Amino acid sequence: MNSAVGDTDAIEGRIVELKLEHSDLGLAIDALVAAPIHDQLQLKRLKKRKLLLKDQIFFLEAQLTPDIPA
Repeated sequence: MNSAVGDTDAIEGRIVELKLEHSDLGLAIDALVAAPIHDQLQLKRLKKRKLLLKDQIFFLEAQLTPDIPA
């Protein structure tokens, strides 16, 4: 198997994992916000983690996009 293909598969697999975690965090945040009393610090941490995941997904997706010559 070609190394580039293996790298692409690994990156795509990691993106899927990160998107799943990002979605799960969104659900956890929604549930926390819906609670009458919720921990603001925990909410802040979850939102920060979700944003970090979004950045990681964007970075990995950019690696899969070929450079377009100008």
